[in-house]
Amino acid sequence: MELFNQKCIILNTSSTSLKPKEIDSYLSKINLWKLIDNKYIEKKFAFNNYKESLIFINLVSELAEQENHHPDISFGWGYAKISIHTHDLNGLHKNDFILASKIDKIS
Repeated sequence: MELFNQKCIILNTSSTSLKPKEIDSYLSKINLWKLIDNKYIEKKFAFNNYKESLIFINLVSELAEQENHHPDISFGWGYAKISIHTHDLNGLHKNDFILASKIDKIS
């Protein structure tokens, strides 16, 4: 099943961060996200102006609420940068890649 068709799950005390091989496998399933310090994934999106960036960020925010998984976002005129990791695990979880895949669908 494609990542964008899956839902983020609620973590529990037995949840663990992904191992490097798992991270590589999931990275191959998302479009141009970069792995940073083996702890988070990040992507910069380009737009024609500030308003388009803001519209995109608002859509990402709605998605984050629906998935109960919230990325770090910075944006300005013509760009948005999104960083995703699982704060509770201080690393990456499958949820991060599910969210990234859904964000790609918005863009």
